Amino acid sequence: MATQIRLLLVEDVPQVAQYVRQLLDTQSQIKLVDAISDGVKVLAEAERLRPDVIMVDMLLQGKVKAAQLIDQVRGSSLGIPVVVLTVPQQVVARDPEHGIHQVLSMPFSGFELVNVVQAAYAARAEATGEARTRMIAVYAPKGGVGKTTLAFNLAVSIARLGPRTALVDGCLQFGDLRSLLKVPLDAPSIVDLPTDRIGSDDLEDVLWRDPSGIDILLAPARIEMAEMVMVRDVDKAMSMLRRTYRVVVVDLPTSISDVSLAFLDASDTILSVVTYDSTTLRNTAAVADAFRAIGYPPTKIRYVVNRADSSGGLPAEQLESAIGRRPEFGVVSDGRLVVQCNNDGVPFVLTNPDAQVSKDVDTIAEALLVDERLLSASGRR
Repeated sequence: MATQIRLLLVEDVPQVAQYVRQLLDTQSQIKLVDAISDGVKVLAEAERLRPDVIMVDMLLQGKVKAAQLIDQVRGSSLGIPVVVLTVPQQVVARDPEHGIHQVLSMPFSGFELVNVVQAAYAARAEATGEARTRMIAVYAPKGGVGKTTLAFNLAVSIARLGPRTALVDGCLQFGDLRSLLKVPLDAPSIVDLPTDRIGSDDLEDVLWRDPSGIDILLAPARIEMAEMVMVRDVDKAMSMLRRTYRVVVVDLPTSISDVSLAFLDASDTILSVVTYDSTTLRNTAAVADAFRAIGYPPTKIRYVVNRADSSGGLPAEQLESAIGRRPEFGVVSDGRLVVQCNNDGVPFVLTNPDAQVSKDVDTIAEALLVDERLLSASGRR
């Protein structure tokens, strides 16, 4: 399961809460967003933290008992499945119609804990017909190939097709999207997110609302501030974005670092941008070898040839030989339109949707959404 499941624990016995924390610390499939001991606070915290699953101790004491809390969650609009934690002396039956989606009896192992939480999450997703959020990383091993322009226009094109879409500036040191879109220097960025727990309100406060209809998580305004962003910050931000948006597009830097690898690992699809340039082809081939060594399956990487009608004398066979296969997509050149739109900080797919370059990007967006089964769920606008 590629998506990290966010778990909210409702447990008033500190020893049990600590035991669950320790079990989850040793794996990456489930993220414990919080442990709450008071049932009164659960609905408000669930609304803020957006967990995927809530685990409730059936022996919960206090003003709101476990049975009452389960009814409250079931009757709310949150749509969050509940896993009941119980003991052998108090048998609880699985009853999804009444809000009990899975049952876990103590004592339990980390393997059992992960399996039960994953089962509750998967069953709920299947029952509601909800497709999970997809993350697309736009990457190129060499600058100057139009990667950021493509990432921006691709995100806008995807949003036009229906899914709520976010764009992340993963070029943390130089903030390429901040420059492209003429965003003020004082606009918040990923470094303004809390370093511990990130709630939906925190995310709302730092996102840049672009007039094109997408929300953007910007890179820091100053070069030295990039060092403040750690892998754990990326993991937390991406986990929250996945809970709020159907599609997340990430514009990545050319360099491979721990942070960029965190983005790449979390991505469902890597859209690798190539051009008819010998240096770009050599770097792309080297990165393809690195991706294979990491263990990325070939289906995770899709290639797009930018400026596909400007071969510079290099035959298509040489490009295909460098990447080891025929590229899936191509985008033609349109220097006048693209440069003018970049100078104005607007997407060319909206400025001139009938231009061939815009149609090419729309084709990529449609293909990726069909691949991820999001197009039919969202419907075309």
